Amino acid sequence: MARRDIYAARHILARNLRRLRRAQKMTQEQLANAAGLRQALISELESGKLDVRVDTLSRLATALDSSMAELFDETRRG
Repeated sequence: MARRDIYAARHILARNLRRLRRAQKMTQEQLANAAGLRQALISELESGKLDVRVDTLSRLATALDSSMAELFDETRRG
């Protein structure tokens, strides 16, 4: 995967993660607790600064009552 594709995927994930979290009316701290993660990790993911492991994506999707596919859905804006 080209470097620009990785940055694009991070941006899409960041946007969708924030959108889904806000739709659930959750703070970063609440999402972190629900997913068993640190709030700082949520912040960094929403900023597009980190690569993420598949198991972490699964935990986030479950906590957001969503799917991993929706986390990377390019058609969703918000």
